[in-house]
Amino acid sequence: MFQIVFNEISAAEISRLDTLEQLELLEEFKVGEEDLHNLQSDRFGKLERDGRALYRFRAKDYRFYFEVKDQQVIVHRVLHKGTFSDFLFRSKMPLVEDEALANSKHFWKLIDEGRNARRM
Repeated sequence: MFQIVFNEISAAEISRLDTLEQLELLEEFKVGEEDLHNLQSDRFGKLERDGRALYRFRAKDYRFYFEVKDQQVIVHRVLHKGTFSDFLFRSKMPLVEDEALANSKHFWKLIDEGRNARRM
C-alpha cells in the first residue's frame, strides 16, 4: 500500500460529505502496486496526457483522481460521478468515460488545479 495524501482541494471535496460517507469511501480507497499494473477492474482506470499518468478509482458514486509519486498516492480531486456523466451526455461523446476525460481540456484544468494545490 502507498501513503495517501490529499491536497487542499481534494480534502475540501471529501469533507463536504457527511462523516459516515467519508469513512465508507476512505475504507474502500486502497491502492497497491498490483492495482496500478492490473487495471482490468472497473474500479481503477488510467488517463494519460503529455506523458503524465493519472489514475481513477471508483468508490460508490465518487471518483478519486490521483497520481503516484515517491511511493505516495497524491489525490488531486474527489468528484461525484454525475459531474462526468452530465459532461458526457451534453457533449454526446461516443467514448468510454476515461477516454473522454483524457481528451477534455476542462477535466485537465480541474486536475491541474488539484496538482497545484497545497498538500494536507
